[in-house]
Amino acid sequence: MQATRRIVLALTTSLLCSGAWAQAWPNKAIRIVVPFPPGGGTDTIARETSQRVAAATGWTFVVENRPGAGGNLGVDMAAKAPADGYTIVIGQTSNLAINPTLYAKMPYDPQKDLAPIVLLANAPLVMVSGMSTPYKTLADVVQDAKAKPGRINFASPGNGTVAHLASEMFQKSAGIKMQHVPYKGAAQALTDVISGTVDLYMASVPTLLGQIKQGKLRALAVTSPQRVDDLPNVPTVREAGFKGFEAVTWFGLLAPAGTPKEIITRLNAEFNKALQVPELKKRLSDEGADPVGGTPEQFAALIKDEIPRWGRIIVESGAKVD
Repeated sequence: MQATRRIVLALTTSLLCSGAWAQAWPNKAIRIVVPFPPGGGTDTIARETSQRVAAATGWTFVVENRPGAGGNLGVDMAAKAPADGYTIVIGQTSNLAINPTLYAKMPYDPQKDLAPIVLLANAPLVMVSGMSTPYKTLADVVQDAKAKPGRINFASPGNGTVAHLASEMFQKSAGIKMQHVPYKGAAQALTDVISGTVDLYMASVPTLLGQIKQGKLRALAVTSPQRVDDLPNVPTVREAGFKGFEAVTWFGLLAPAGTPKEIITRLNAEFNKALQVPELKKRLSDEGADPVGGTPEQFAALIKDEIPRWGRIIVESGAKVD
């Protein structure tokens, strides 16, 4: 009887201490790991949303860019960080849903080593060409590709990226074959597409919107079911005649597995509140992203569903990274 009482008392004390500790959190800066270079769509979404939460709560966020290995480097670093609520990471389609199939060996398991917090946003992709190319519509691309199979080339920021696989999806839908030109990142790929060295490029709207608005790139089609507000004159791939075509990339926050549920719940609540603020919604929309939000469980379900979906596309394309 005495032993039972001691166990109950120990458990009660442990729970109370855990609750008190969670209530005291945060008492220092929260690090957000961005597994890509500064200035891209993932980086922008991380900074915009965390700044809004910081303004509302008084919390301090420090964004740390850790690019490399298709996003695996930064995500792995966050997954192996202490599960104390002071390190979180912004993951997205590539490093959570694509890389588990693309890479022969993964340093982390997205479903076991990470705790989903909230899905922040999703964004359609847009296919673009340089202004010097003859391609003004998607129909121009398909017509030329069918007349000269393999002559048209398309850039991607790397083998097996969302941009690469979405382009493979489009080729399959259109019954055409183009030449893939993978780069080590988006910067040089963009430079070569703008100069006309490479014909086509597909990436998220937040990544390319600035160059499109500046007249450096010509937008041919977006991959969402509906047109994008910031590109109202750009048709969807579906409108161009490819029914059912859809490819979007998404962005969400995660913490190391084992992070106290109270902290996950609190982060989820604050970021959901931020995503409802009109100024942030407009800011994300201006960048070509759609705010989402939701529960940790909903985000976990998305990751679970997306891994086999993209896995099938990777197998069909033959993409692989060792």
